[in-house]
Amino acid sequence: MTQYILRRFLLSVPVLAGILLVTFAMARLIPGDPCRSMLGEKATKGICDRWNHAKGLDKPVVAQFGIYVTDILHGDFGESLQYGKPVTQLLVERLPMTIELSFSSLLFSMVVGIPLGILSAIKHNSWVDVTTMVGANIGVSMPVFFLGLMLAYVFSLLLKDTPFWLPPSGRVSPGIANNPFHEVWGLTIPAAGPMYSVFFFLARLNILNALLTGNWALLKDSITHLILPSVALGTIPMALIARIARSSMLEVLGQDYIRTARAKGLTQPMVVLKHAFRNSLLPLVTVIGLSLGSLLGGAVLTETIFGLSGVGRSLYDSITARDYGIVQGFTVVVAMFFVVLNLIVCVSRSAHSPAVVPESPRASFWF
Repeated sequence: MTQYILRRFLLSVPVLAGILLVTFAMARLIPGDPCRSMLGEKATKGICDRWNHAKGLDKPVVAQFGIYVTDILHGDFGESLQYGKPVTQLLVERLPMTIELSFSSLLFSMVVGIPLGILSAIKHNSWVDVTTMVGANIGVSMPVFFLGLMLAYVFSLLLKDTPFWLPPSGRVSPGIANNPFHEVWGLTIPAAGPMYSVFFFLARLNILNALLTGNWALLKDSITHLILPSVALGTIPMALIARIARSSMLEVLGQDYIRTARAKGLTQPMVVLKHAFRNSLLPLVTVIGLSLGSLLGGAVLTETIFGLSGVGRSLYDSITARDYGIVQGFTVVVAMFFVVLNLIVCVSRSAHSPAVVPESPRASFWF
């Protein structure tokens, strides 16, 4: 197992190197001039020359790439041309929003998708199965921007005078106190440095901060604001998880040891949940792990539609502003998350695959 993990880790190194190269090149291929995007169209050539020299953009592209890779190896993702702040600081500010949105979307997709897939497998070829799979196909085909706008229209406008009203944008309602947990606990931390970044990052996770401080108003408000964007972003992985769960369950339910379990008089819930579902988890683990990676990178439209200041919306704004620092830094970090998640999924599959499917019918009845 150690050799497998080491081999997978070494294979991830050229992948990350390729991501760095492609991201750097694509950022430079964005049409437009960063100087005029920052200073306006009336900026003269002399002003832009001095600005490019100050930002290091007048050097050869190869030299810029070498400096960029060297800085990343030292934990420095550069500086934002638009905000004049280190990209690392902006990541600490914006990444918590995207993480909360991604995990809440994944939770929605699992809570809804897995039961639907199991139910479709149990009711194979019935109207329940057909209805669920048609809905899953519609969910896979539904564009995020369309679904997001429709959800905001229905729950924020049509249902505005009902108990089902939900906020259409923002992360927290005005007036809701959101004091960092380390201040509430009276902890003394440095005003700068890695320790401050860690505490600030954790405090920016509103749900976690609300739980740590006992701020139930913040907790309720944060969850309420996450419902619509989580449903919009999680619909596609939910439909995919439902289809994979159905397919995997159908395959397992046809195995001999499942028929033996039923012949021994085990109840339907025991057969489905204790034996069939447990042995159908491998494909689901893979899909769920990769779905989380895609959710982290696919939140651009969702955050833009619902007015959330996360990594996705920052990437959109930075692309339009030709802000190379944010485009490169945020894309590389999201790609690193995806690579790490993929590595975890592969390791988990390798660790559990020999034990998930029993070698004999008797093995499946172990409690």
